[in-house]
Amino acid sequence: MDLKNKKILITGADGFIGSHLTEELVRQGRDVRAFVLYNSFNSWGWLDHASPDVLRSLEVFSGDIRDPHGVRKAMTGCDVVLHLAALIAIPYSYHSPDTYVDTNVKGTLNIVQAAQDLGVEKVVHTSTSEVYGTAKFVPITEEHPLQGQSPYSASKIGADQIALSFCSSFGTPVAVIRPFNTYGPRQSARAVIPTVITQIAQGQMRIKLGSLHPTRDFNYIADTVRGFVAVAESDRSVGEVINIGSNFEIAIGETVKLISDIMGAALEIETDEVRIRPEKSEVERLWADNGKAKQLAGWEPRFAGKDGLRRGLVETIDWFRNPDNLKAYKSHLYNL
Repeated sequence: MDLKNKKILITGADGFIGSHLTEELVRQGRDVRAFVLYNSFNSWGWLDHASPDVLRSLEVFSGDIRDPHGVRKAMTGCDVVLHLAALIAIPYSYHSPDTYVDTNVKGTLNIVQAAQDLGVEKVVHTSTSEVYGTAKFVPITEEHPLQGQSPYSASKIGADQIALSFCSSFGTPVAVIRPFNTYGPRQSARAVIPTVITQIAQGQMRIKLGSLHPTRDFNYIADTVRGFVAVAESDRSVGEVINIGSNFEIAIGETVKLISDIMGAALEIETDEVRIRPEKSEVERLWADNGKAKQLAGWEPRFAGKDGLRRGLVETIDWFRNPDNLKAYKSHLYNL
């Protein structure tokens, strides 16, 4: 599918990945409608920080993914939907799981139901590597068993299956993109990389962290954005689940050391019990097999391996070191 001359709706456009994706598509000259969460402050999230040339070319729709009527209105006239809107914080899902079902499962149902009724040409639904749970084998292919080790991951498994069920039952043209551990500028401090960077950047040499031994497959934001575009454009992606990951595994502790080396900081790490997941809920190992993304969508990471991670971290650190950006973060508080 050529995205030229297509009207594209991006849900969750006010968030970390969604704002980067929105900006990229606008800069490519695409016709984009950004779905942001309604609030009385009239805030568009990270899109408030977009450059004037992007904002001038952007249509913004304020609503709530949980409302089927608003979702249908937002999708009317759109050819392609890139569905990113979701609740994503794992610790918050421990004490407010009901909101995750409403937002992630019911919200996705609203999207695919409207897509079916309106004749939308393509829906790209966003999954997460968390649905795999702790790896039973590596690298993790799309055939890996799904394990809901947190209410968040369980809700995303449900959302994925709702989306795919519409493809199977009604022929709704749905593709599922499954990004691994995206990081970069604008990421919430609920994630480990910005947690470390913001604490160091704000002068703290004794930093608070959770478990250091689990491994992750970190994927720089530019690669994730390219993955969304590639999956959207690929006709072969319909009905498929596609991993977007760097095919590189690194422990959180080693990642912290890499960040401290880049920032020239001698750190003392303090284990903060509140940041440690329940034992059976912790995902101990993630490592993506990205062969299917190359085969079906022609996508490969540009920030792969330890060298690619270092390059991505340098760009991320540079952004966080900007005082105007850093002031948006409360590094002294634990961010759910």
